[in-house]
This record gives sequence, C-alpha cells and structure tokens, in this order.
Amino acid sequence: MKEIVGVRFKSVGKIYYFSPGDIQANVGDHAIVETVRGVECGEVVIANRQIEDNEISSPLKPIIRIATPADLKTVERNKEREKEAFAVCEEKIAFRKLKMSLVDVECTFDNNKLLFYFTAENRVDFRELVKDLAAVFRTRIELRQIGVRDEAKILGGLGICGREFCCKGYMGDFQPVSIKMAKEQGLSLNPTKISGTCGRLMCCLKNEQNVYEELLKITPKVGAIVVTPDGDKGKVEDVNLITGKLRVKTEKSEVPATLDRSEVKLLKDGNIRVNKDELKALKNLEDQ
Repeated sequence: MKEIVGVRFKSVGKIYYFSPGDIQANVGDHAIVETVRGVECGEVVIANRQIEDNEISSPLKPIIRIATPADLKTVERNKEREKEAFAVCEEKIAFRKLKMSLVDVECTFDNNKLLFYFTAENRVDFRELVKDLAAVFRTRIELRQIGVRDEAKILGGLGICGREFCCKGYMGDFQPVSIKMAKEQGLSLNPTKISGTCGRLMCCLKNEQNVYEELLKITPKVGAIVVTPDGDKGKVEDVNLITGKLRVKTEKSEVPATLDRSEVKLLKDGNIRVNKDELKALKNLEDQ
C-alpha cells in the first residue's frame, strides 16, 4: 500500500497521483507539484489515501507544498500572461500565414514554459513561429497539435441535448466510440444525428452502451426467427430495445404483430452488422 494525493490541473481532466510525504492535503486545497512539464499548481481532488501498489504505474513525485496566498497570486498572473500570449500568437500566425487555429495557451507555474494548443487539417511547419514567440516571451515554447475532440473539451459548449458537452462537463478521458455502438442502439446512421459538435461520434453513445448490450442479450434482433404465443413461426422485422416490443411477421398473416420479447420463443437470432459501405461513409466519425 502507498499513500497518495490526487491532483487535477483542469476543471475536468485526468487525476494524477502524488506522494504527500508529511503533508496533509484536503479536497479543495491547491498544491504545488513537479510534473513532466515543470512545476505546476493543481487542485486536490483526492485527500491523503492508501491505495494498492499495482494501481500506480510509475514512481510518484512528491508534493512540494500546499499553495500559499502568494502562490495563488502567481497563478492569477500566469492566467493574464496566457491571455497576452494567446493574442500575440494569433498575430504571429496571421503574419506567417500559417493554416492553423489557436485553441488554448497554458503557462506553467514556474513560468519556464508556454504551451500553445492548436488545430490544423494538415501538418504545419511552425519552426519560425516558435522562434517568434521565444523572442517575445523569453521562455521555452511548445506547440501541440490537438484533435477536434480535444478542442471541444477545451472550448466547451452545448450539445444537441441542451446540456454541456460531456467531455467538458465531467469526462476525464475520452472513451472509444464506434459506429457499431450506434448500430446496436438502433440509431439512424445519419452523421448529423449521431455526431457531436466536434464532428465525431457523440460520447454519450459509450455511456449507454452497457445497457444496450444487456438488452441485446435478452431481445431477439431484427431478422430473428421466433415462435409467437399462438405457435406460429415468424420473422422479427423491427425491435425497440428499450420497451422490449417486437414487430413480427408470421407465415399466416400479412400484417405484422406487435409482441413483447417475453412472449416469443427464439429459434434463430439475427445479427447486427455494419456493412462496408456504411463503414466507409462514416469512417471519419470514429477518428480520435
């Protein structure tokens, strides 16, 4: 067992473990820690706790100290510096006529590094831009190209449901989402209906997938051969997984009957498959 403290550097981001040493940290405190990017200030979201050694992937770095009022003022100054750096960088991008869009700027607590996050359709040669920025700010400059999902997480916004983006509101890490999930959930494979503002598959498909997988285990799929309560053999033409209602066309009737999944006996189940044409047309929606 090892004692850890969980620290988060963004309001909704990954939680990193640090060794508290003799420091007692409380949830809501701000802590000064050393990371691979340099010295940073983060919020304590997990107070001192013992966890199993196998839950730690690498040696823990120590907490330097709990942030003082002076440290918090430094953080505020750094935020002002980030705004200034953002404006300067946009000017330099326009001057260099680079095809890139600046998304965010981060300044490490110790002012040893400025990180610029941007999106671009293709690779960008930003070597001259780095020189321009280094000449202005006299510190280490790092530019990172991010994807559209990361851009949405940073900028935030409202989804088609009217709520805040899942990635911005509560998701620490992105989860893989696939076209197969949309197919299994009975959704129309219309890109405008299954993709978020970022242009990729909606994250909420992953949130609901476990429920649909359980329902699929007990519900005949479209194409399944079943026996109705009257003893007639029929084929499932439509399924509502949530309500458990099936539309079954039997050999003795031209009009499909609506039955509950509990009322039929399964002889041969159907398959849910995404054909090659669908995959090809929607492939870009799965890109991370």
